[in-house]
Amino acid sequence: MTGVFDFKATDIKGEPVDLAQYRGKVLLIVNTASACMFTPQYKGLEQVYQQFRDQGVVVLGFPCNQFREQERGSEAEIGAFCERNFGVTFPMFAKVDVNGEGAHPLFRYLKKEKPGLLGTGLIKWNFTKFLVGKDGRVVKRYSPTTSPRSISQDIEKLLLA
Repeated sequence: MTGVFDFKATDIKGEPVDLAQYRGKVLLIVNTASACMFTPQYKGLEQVYQQFRDQGVVVLGFPCNQFREQERGSEAEIGAFCERNFGVTFPMFAKVDVNGEGAHPLFRYLKKEKPGLLGTGLIKWNFTKFLVGKDGRVVKRYSPTTSPRSISQDIEKLLLA
């Protein structure tokens, strides 16, 4: 694999998605959860998406239930929750594992390209964010505590690249 655009995933409605359709766009990929202290970041992620989508930025949300079972619902329940509570319109995907043997290949790649603190190959919590350039390469990794709005400057730089 040479970049994010080489992967496929299943969207929240169960449809296959080839990430190659996002080639030439800047991506913010996030593992999400509906019952997490960081869940309000959905609002900030949607704001970033609304601010930059016409310039070629897409936020991709990947629900994950690996951290204290904070994403227990079905895909339909997750989608309804995100839309109802945070007005989410950016693409959401089916639940994935981000760590362990069952980790989605996309997240294996993201972690390999941008490991966590001290080089750890793990995602430590929900709302870890990966910024991906127009070429599909991982540019930066952000901790769960990083607000989506604070990533705006990095997004603007990538849009100019």
